[in-house]
Amino acid sequence: MKTDTICGANAVAAVFARRPDAVLRLFYLPAQKLAAGPYCAVLATAKKPYRMVAAEELAKVAGTPHHGGIVAVAKPLVPAILDPADPPRGKMLLVLDGIGNPHNLGAIARSAAFFGVPAMLIGEGLGHAMPSDAALRTAEGGLEHIALFRTRDLPRALLALTPHYRTVAATLDRAAMPLADLPRDRPVALVLGNEETGLSPAVLAACRRQVRISGAGRVQSLNVAQAAAVLLHALCG
Repeated sequence: MKTDTICGANAVAAVFARRPDAVLRLFYLPAQKLAAGPYCAVLATAKKPYRMVAAEELAKVAGTPHHGGIVAVAKPLVPAILDPADPPRGKMLLVLDGIGNPHNLGAIARSAAFFGVPAMLIGEGLGHAMPSDAALRTAEGGLEHIALFRTRDLPRALLALTPHYRTVAATLDRAAMPLADLPRDRPVALVLGNEETGLSPAVLAACRRQVRISGAGRVQSLNVAQAAAVLLHALCG
């Protein structure tokens, strides 16, 4: 069975808070014994294993030395398939079109959770990052606090969202409206594109508005995860 390896105190705390039944086993360093105690009690009740280990063994379990001293192995976090007839509702929906780097996915999810975004829709397909060990580690628990959805037909999904959200594409186009000018009278579905190529033409065409982040012009753009943080700070405030 495929599993997720969840590293670090914040990420482990989040999975125990949100999906305790998904946790299969736990490993931790002696320095994390006190913090691991409540998790061990949960696993003991469920008759699941937990163990204090040396740093070398924990690095093997984690697959990385950047494990934060505690690692949970859990059932995978799998986004639900979006039902276009019954999309998530809320003040904000974050939509990802072709985000390929799992660290960017994790960083975006961390910002989204920080600013209280309730749901995220991920375009599914070759080169599209999905929740993974790297994404979960970078998200610092953020992926556990957001309702996750996926779709193979993102343009169709955006059209289905139109009655419920103002679909807004983040672009570098100078013709796009400045972020400050975006009307705030409706919920927003904010769409972010691939790190190198941006939004696909079909996805861009399905969005009702385009916005840009104004800068000094010394560099072309922000990293997509940085851009997500700036946009979410402005739109969720």
